[in-house]
Amino acid sequence: MTRGTTNPNRLRRMDRWIAATHGPALRRHADPPVAVDLGYGAAPWTAVELLARLRRERTDVEVVGVEIDPERVAAAQPYARDGLTFVRGGFEVPVTGRPLLIRAANVLRQYEEPRVWPVWERLCGRLAEGGLLVEGTCDEIGRRHAWVALGPEGPRTVTFAARLGSLERPSDLAERLPKALIHRNVPGEPVHAFLRDFDAAWAGAAPYAPLSARQRWTRAVRALVGDWPIVDGPRRWRQGEVTVAWSALAPRD
Repeated sequence: MTRGTTNPNRLRRMDRWIAATHGPALRRHADPPVAVDLGYGAAPWTAVELLARLRRERTDVEVVGVEIDPERVAAAQPYARDGLTFVRGGFEVPVTGRPLLIRAANVLRQYEEPRVWPVWERLCGRLAEGGLLVEGTCDEIGRRHAWVALGPEGPRTVTFAARLGSLERPSDLAERLPKALIHRNVPGEPVHAFLRDFDAAWAGAAPYAPLSARQRWTRAVRALVGDWPIVDGPRRWRQGEVTVAWSALAPRD
């Protein structure tokens, strides 16, 4: 069981990215798609917000909040409504059929690193065809995020997202790396090299800071494109995001 810490709008950056990148799959799905908020915590805000954000993409999407603590499930029941239910469970994901989306935010952070891959494999095994698992962490009020996106075949990308006005340098996001990467932020590991290069690009983009932090971030990301497989574009960069191919940041062993 997680600590259960949650706040309204904590996962807004992750949700915004999910809607932008996974929205087409939600709209194409033949049946009403099911999304799972795994480990939503002591209060159901994140599941309530996920339903509202995904219904902008498809009006018949259903969200299931899954928690292992029966008291949390009971406390969430007054928030249940059409398209939103709460059930007790864990990594088995006890929902009917296969979900098109599983979001697990701030869940695996408390586990040991060797546990991550078996959990990823188990969760990916529950996905529908074309499904997505988003697993990562953020700070208490959602200013800094990092997450891994995975399909049934395994990890695809790593996304960094921030409220840019609160960011001194990109490597500040290292403290929010997902469990699979947080202990790899050391010399010799790809994620360390990426954050080092990102800091250097950020410093080089300092002349754009008077224009806005968004301009500086965009210029810094653009400077990385030649050396790192950045898989998104300026539209996402302007949101304070950057997404990198997993293969470039994956641990060496």
